[in-house]
Amino acid sequence: MNLREANRYLHELASAQHGVLGTRQLDGTEVTGQHLQQLVDRGSLIRLAPQVYRFAGVPSGWRGDLAAGLHCLGPTSVVSHRAAAQLLGLDRFVHDDLEFSVARRRRGAFFLDAVVHTTLILPARDVAVVDGLRTTNAVRTVIDLAAVRVSTTRLEAAVDSALRLGLASLDAIAARLEQLRGKGRRGVRRLDRVLASSGGHSFLEREFIKLVDTAGLPTPAPQVVHRREGRHVARVDFLFEEAGVVVEVSGGRGHSSASDRAKDARRRNELQRLGRLVLEYTYEDMMSRRAYVVDSIRTALR
Repeated sequence: MNLREANRYLHELASAQHGVLGTRQLDGTEVTGQHLQQLVDRGSLIRLAPQVYRFAGVPSGWRGDLAAGLHCLGPTSVVSHRAAAQLLGLDRFVHDDLEFSVARRRRGAFFLDAVVHTTLILPARDVAVVDGLRTTNAVRTVIDLAAVRVSTTRLEAAVDSALRLGLASLDAIAARLEQLRGKGRRGVRRLDRVLASSGGHSFLEREFIKLVDTAGLPTPAPQVVHRREGRHVARVDFLFEEAGVVVEVSGGRGHSSASDRAKDARRRNELQRLGRLVLEYTYEDMMSRRAYVVDSIRTALR
């Protein structure tokens, strides 16, 4: 293979990798170290690390830096934590972090100011590919974020956006968290609390969970489906199971037509037939009459 052919081959390889390539990819090819050095001498390639190169005509960018990091750290590495959250499109992660995890203690030479974690637990089911980059999937990313103590606001945003984007479900996160619970994972209890409040589908529901927690009331189950004789009756915002108290914080649902009001009445009646006490709170209740909300719930639970 002459230099021109080597250059063409390397350019095609790097074009699918954000302009970056690693020498491990050249095993079994006719591209030699001499070819690489000649292209570096000509200014066509830029050597980023002992085994990582970037084509000079490709602007440096965050995804290119992630690709370079993966090549540098080797085949067991993945983009992870805050960088994975941004790559997956999760809310509140937009700072071009460079953060990786490797499946064993193999840090190698690294040219960037990146954070590199090591882990003994990184099965294939925790890994996804986004834009050609190996990364932890949304479920594992959320669990990892809890472990490194990102702010609660950002952790909540990560969970909520993962659910909204269809990248994860509460059941999947909870199940994976349970599998890792006994393996010394940090942040488990913290994520438990966030998951308890992430069953809500609205701002008011999250505010309700925070209010309940602050008041020292029992934590209710979110989004509970009720059935009667196998027939769906209703999905309620929250249920205090032991006391049989249902709480709705949907602002009255905005139903103004006669048919909607009749449907709401039937729904309430069905829940009462199941032995539920139904409490409803409006936006104004949640924002301006919090003491009333807490007192009425506390009375109902007694």
